[in-house]
Amino acid sequence: MTPMRRQAARLWRGAVWIGVLASAVAAAEERSVLLDAMQAELVRTMEVLGDQPVPPYFLSYEVTDFQNVSASGAFGTLTSTNRGRGRSLDVDLRVGDYALDNTRRLREGRRQRRVGTAVIPLDDDAYAIRSAIWRQTDRLYKEALEQFAKVKTEVEVKVAPEDAASDFSEEPSHRAMHPPADLDVSAAEWEAKVQRYTAPFATAAAEGHIYRGSASFNATAETRYLITSEGTRLRTGKRRYSLSISARTIAEDGMRLPLNHTFSAATPAGLPDDDTVLATVAKMIADLKALREAPVVEPYTGPAILEGRAAGVFFHEVLGHRVEGHRQKHADDGQTFKKKIGERILPPGFSVYFDPTAERIATTDLAGTYRYDSQGVAARRVTVVQDGILHGFLMSRSPIDGFPHSNGHGRKAAGYRPVSRQSNLIVQAATSHSRAALKKMLLDAVAAQGKPFGLLFEDIQGGETSTGRWLPNAFNVRPVLVYRVHLDGREELVRGVDLIGTPLTTLSRVVAADDQVAVFNGICGAESGGVPVAAVSPGILLTQVEVQKKPKSQQRPPVLPPPDDRRATVEG
Repeated sequence: MTPMRRQAARLWRGAVWIGVLASAVAAAEERSVLLDAMQAELVRTMEVLGDQPVPPYFLSYEVTDFQNVSASGAFGTLTSTNRGRGRSLDVDLRVGDYALDNTRRLREGRRQRRVGTAVIPLDDDAYAIRSAIWRQTDRLYKEALEQFAKVKTEVEVKVAPEDAASDFSEEPSHRAMHPPADLDVSAAEWEAKVQRYTAPFATAAAEGHIYRGSASFNATAETRYLITSEGTRLRTGKRRYSLSISARTIAEDGMRLPLNHTFSAATPAGLPDDDTVLATVAKMIADLKALREAPVVEPYTGPAILEGRAAGVFFHEVLGHRVEGHRQKHADDGQTFKKKIGERILPPGFSVYFDPTAERIATTDLAGTYRYDSQGVAARRVTVVQDGILHGFLMSRSPIDGFPHSNGHGRKAAGYRPVSRQSNLIVQAATSHSRAALKKMLLDAVAAQGKPFGLLFEDIQGGETSTGRWLPNAFNVRPVLVYRVHLDGREELVRGVDLIGTPLTTLSRVVAADDQVAVFNGICGAESGGVPVAAVSPGILLTQVEVQKKPKSQQRPPVLPPPDDRRATVEG
């Protein structure tokens, strides 16, 4: 018997044992037609394909059953409403072995990020479910054989890779049957709310300084079913409720000025009450009116304070993406921190960890919470920076030299391959200062550097970063509320600022933190699609930042003024 055949035989015996174990455990677990159908098809696939010249050594099926309720409004009117449900299937099929398999990224050619997803019937009809799984499995097995041939050819003709770690790590299996997720929300109630929340934008629009004012409510319940040839059998449920408020104005020079605020919670009760939302809308309107008249900042370097939400996005972009494990592995990645384990990258007293098991900070729910990652590995807290020293990376089941196992951060959206991704990023400072004390430290730094002012970043809407070798290894964070802080302490609103820089230089400029911790919840889009994340940070002081001018449109503001009253009737 050839080594490949012996491996196939071992896999089949393991698959039979998985089936027996599943039957025994199912007697004590709540029955699931969907999971049983997935299990039966997995066992059949491993048996039949085990007789092929190149059998799979690993197979997993993941079905996501999702429900969604949404409502959107603008200027006091309802613009859309929707309720939906669906099921999608993701298949991870690997041929070869843990050391070398078909998923290895080729060093030439395009990176394969998407593998595609299939639609699964909503009815618990075992035959229909298995038929859908079979069709997708057959397609991916053929693709895996073709890709594995390319991988083996590259191994023969290319130089040895810098990172000699295996392609896949062996991890403990897990079995858990958590309750399925369901939605508890009134669509009619939220249709009325988004109209109420956006009505003030209509008044502001009539005054001529708001060109977009909308709100969007979204409720999602996801029940995830995961089964693998290693013995993992999971059902987990998660709910998410979010309310996003967006508004925009245009300055006389054509610069578009957006403001966005998102509330996110694990339950409807976790979202703010009407008075809080309307107060946020009122502040957005006032801020946009002021932004239209605010001066544009010229390119600048000097001291700055990033308040909590802005600091959270800063750490997400500058540090978080660069400690994702897969970025340390490939020849075309920048590998900013790969050789810096044990070195100082932040000041003493600063620590950064990622904790997908944390559900909330104070009264704010965290978006990046989960029990098991997309590869069935249990979520856990991972400290990447302790007292300023780099200790590790976020790991999926794609090992790197020195880090042979996952720490529960293999994540993806439907249809993508999982890679190491961020969860709940939490920044801690051993010593904190009051907001007033941090501002005084800023002004002292401004005076010491002979600058006319410092900068205060109150809020940021997002950003992007480059981690490869073929482009500058830099970041661009997009602030929306920025103030010049003059030497007399006066704060002046400005516009047109993008915060830019390179990671090692910028992180070395962090010197102090305040005692005002804030949370930024959002969706992070990267190689494995959009995944929910949170960033928690105090405000921070940097001795030097660099800003550049934002791009701006050359279009004039509207020539035609808005109607005097949106409720007015047209007389014929």
